[in-house]
Amino acid sequence: LNNKRMNLKQFFISLTVFFSLQISAQNQYKCLVQTINYSGEAAYIAVSLISPKGEYEKTLYVFGDDGQWYDSLKKWFSFYDKKNEKIDAITGASILGGERKTIMLNLDNTKLNKGYTIRFESVVEDQYYYNIDAEIPFSDEGLKNKIEGKGYIRYARIIPAK
Repeated sequence: LNNKRMNLKQFFISLTVFFSLQISAQNQYKCLVQTINYSGEAAYIAVSLISPKGEYEKTLYVFGDDGQWYDSLKKWFSFYDKKNEKIDAITGASILGGERKTIMLNLDNTKLNKGYTIRFESVVEDQYYYNIDAEIPFSDEGLKNKIEGKGYIRYARIIPAK
């Protein structure tokens, strides 16, 4: 009986250490997105973590909470659909032309300075689709700058939250 208690105690200690390490690797970052002045519907934007090999690894945030339009974000949707991610907690309203929004991203700090990027993919109904509207290197250097977009995003910037 004493051995079982010790094994159970060791198990719970190991579990606690494991989860505390997982939590400490996750950090919150503020992400500011400013769109260009354009006319038309609000933009849907998927913010994703991209691996050093250029593959989608994780959805970080989606501007736009009406799932019927997600397939308009073609490259991201293919990943999202295959992985069957649960994104309810990381979605928000779409973003209008000329609007600025700040969101919070949870990023794994063990991936900092390892070749990962944060990609912004955007689309506006009945207008052009941008597979890579903006992309920010997930590195100390990349987090120092605001990155100009190529489509609906004027600029995006990510900084550690305090």
